[in-house]
Amino acid sequence: MITIAIAEDHQALIDGLKLFLQNENDIQVVGEANDGEALIELVKIKRPTVVLTDIRMPKCDGIKATKIIKELFPETKVVCFSMFDQVEAVDQMMEAGASGYLLKNASLVTLLEAIRHVVKFGSYYDYNVILNHHHTKETIILSTREKEILRLVADGKSSQEIADILCIGKNTVDTHRKNIIKKFNIKGKNEFFRFAIERKYDFM
Repeated sequence: MITIAIAEDHQALIDGLKLFLQNENDIQVVGEANDGEALIELVKIKRPTVVLTDIRMPKCDGIKATKIIKELFPETKVVCFSMFDQVEAVDQMMEAGASGYLLKNASLVTLLEAIRHVVKFGSYYDYNVILNHHHTKETIILSTREKEILRLVADGKSSQEIADILCIGKNTVDTHRKNIIKKFNIKGKNEFFRFAIERKYDFM
């Protein structure tokens, strides 16, 4: 029996996955979590065969959670089920110890194939993810401070809040924000916020 733990901050998606997987005689969903910390505790208790996790989650993201889970339970297979198809996000999940990576636009049949494949053969990667790895990585370079600011913008922090967190002046934060906007030719505050959310895991 393949036991599954699902981690996803959208409960409707968890419910849909559980409904689909309950028809499989060789698969049993043994638990669910809506954030990374809850996932780690769930794995400690249930010791699932496979963990199906998103990257973006509250408290502890999927990358950090995967690293901790693999350190505690190396035999557990982790499959990332995410909307992020950027090379950097995939690389970080692989480095954390993930056995598979599947995009959320994949079919449920493909998801089922991925689960069984990682158990039997050790790994599974979405075809579109593999193709993306053949593309040239982002050539635009961000400084360490710019990366910090981009991640904090993605977390919804204002320039003043970022300044307080990083112990720097608000004008310095604004200058870094302008540099990022210029480097990526971003138009408008709303587009910058959306960019920060979408690319948060590209510049770790």
